[in-house]
Amino acid sequence: MLTNQQRNFLRKMGNSLEPVVWIGKGEITDNIIKQIDDVLEARELVKISLLSNSENTAREIHDEIVSRLGAEGVQVIGRKILIYRRSTKKPVIELPRG
Repeated sequence: MLTNQQRNFLRKMGNSLEPVVWIGKGEITDNIIKQIDDVLEARELVKISLLSNSENTAREIHDEIVSRLGAEGVQVIGRKILIYRRSTKKPVIELPRG
């Protein structure tokens, strides 16, 4: 569980990130989950963008991804989602102590 201080730290980092995953019409497929999982393992922080034709809300998609990947939701604003999960192989981000 992230503390408020850690969440704020990750939000600041996320401001400069470009989305690397785009979700459009249809369900969240295993392929999309695999892609997000790979990015989280490499970078630990991923920004996801919902296309305007997405059938689900950003919050619904956020909740599904977080639960399927065991990640932490950092932020949902409009059609942008920011998710964090510490790498099991090589941690990249040094979070402030909580």
